Amino acid sequence: MLSARLLTALIALAVFLAALFYLPKAGWALFLLPLLLIGAWEWALLAKWPVTGRVTYLAAMATLSAVLWLFVVVPGNAVAGITLYAIALAFWLVAVPCWLARGWRVQHPLLLALTGIILLLLLWLALVQLQAQPRVLLSLMVILWISDTAAFLCGRRWGKHKLAPAISPGKTWEGVAGAMVGVTLYYLILNANFASGHAVLSGAWGLAVFLGLTVLGVEGDLFESWIKRTAGVKDSGAILPGHGGILDRVDALTSSIPAAALLLAWFA
Repeated sequence: MLSARLLTALIALAVFLAALFYLPKAGWALFLLPLLLIGAWEWALLAKWPVTGRVTYLAAMATLSAVLWLFVVVPGNAVAGITLYAIALAFWLVAVPCWLARGWRVQHPLLLALTGIILLLLLWLALVQLQAQPRVLLSLMVILWISDTAAFLCGRRWGKHKLAPAISPGKTWEGVAGAMVGVTLYYLILNANFASGHAVLSGAWGLAVFLGLTVLGVEGDLFESWIKRTAGVKDSGAILPGHGGILDRVDALTSSIPAAALLLAWFA
């Protein structure tokens, strides 16, 4: 399992980096589209919709991605982008904490459909728009990779106090602390040796942004864990050997990358 996990990660990373740095904007958007649709299919499975509902949801996602491309990405509609990302941030700062704290087991199809759109479609939009600054986007994504790795290692070595035992028994406060320390060290190294590419990612404010995105990433991870728990499954899918499904790999990105896109667009 470990060898399959490492091999999958290396291949996926190589393909992702090549696409990020060398594809034109339209090619990048098309490269991400199958990932969006696979994630939408997994979300529909977690929602326990019938096949017709899943197919309809995929068609709706594809249509909405085309609408966003034509009316937000191509014309560079900053106001629309900021509005959509603000909606996503409000969802993560207000709705998700209530959802998790109260242990809601939502089954309403429309609410689940809208939630999937906020998670996946706005992540797709943020990744498409942030490709204009590929080094910045990569540095933001590395935050989540370091956070996840540091949390796992520290939680496994020192973890005693459960973060949310009813949602994800394996996560601990020690793991969260390790993630914060790991991201802080990453920021200090990055800031000392490389230009961030954006003023808002520099100085003390930049560290606050990095740590804030780390916290949002943990929340995204917990939220997907809760959705899987309510659906009674361990992984969202099995398309990635050793890793599970697409949702299992982008859970932290769904909450953090649209927030980063909002911040960068606002200060632009």
